[in-house]
Amino acid sequence: MHYIATYSEKNRQITNQCHLIRPGSLSSASSSEQLWHCYLPNLKLLTDYIINVTAVYPSASSSQLTSFMLEDIVKPDPPVDIRVSPHDNGNLLVKWSPPSSWANLDIFPLKYQIVYQWDYRGSPKSVNLGPTESTKIELKGLTPGRQYLFQVCAKDLLGLGKFSDWSSPVNITIPRTKL
Repeated sequence: MHYIATYSEKNRQITNQCHLIRPGSLSSASSSEQLWHCYLPNLKLLTDYIINVTAVYPSASSSQLTSFMLEDIVKPDPPVDIRVSPHDNGNLLVKWSPPSSWANLDIFPLKYQIVYQWDYRGSPKSVNLGPTESTKIELKGLTPGRQYLFQVCAKDLLGLGKFSDWSSPVNITIPRTKL
């Protein structure tokens, strides 16, 4: 079996061949479950596209058509360089940087979601904050001596596309204040 993928702007006759990339397969996947990626260069915003993926078998073929707009499927990489540090009066300051792969922040700004969690009597508790356009937030009222885990994700400021995956977690224990 092999695949053929093409794409075009909706209502246009010009069809482009998709460059299929096989990055490898999952170690437990059979040959029919291998992952494929389709590289689509030079897509335009605010344009409807149709992609056609055809699986070609020795005696038959099967096609799947899907339409999309770039701004509906865009997904930033997670924010990076998450830093958590003690701040004034026992508060914490959480800072991060936008993903380096997100070009043109001045034209396509991001908004961020922050989650922090802790163990409370053996059960995880969490607080979800945002969206915020800032790349830092001051948190108040956290419990001294308690360990917290922080993560940040990003999305296009206008809400287009999908949220990124969560950043790598950062753990910190709130220092106990000295009497």
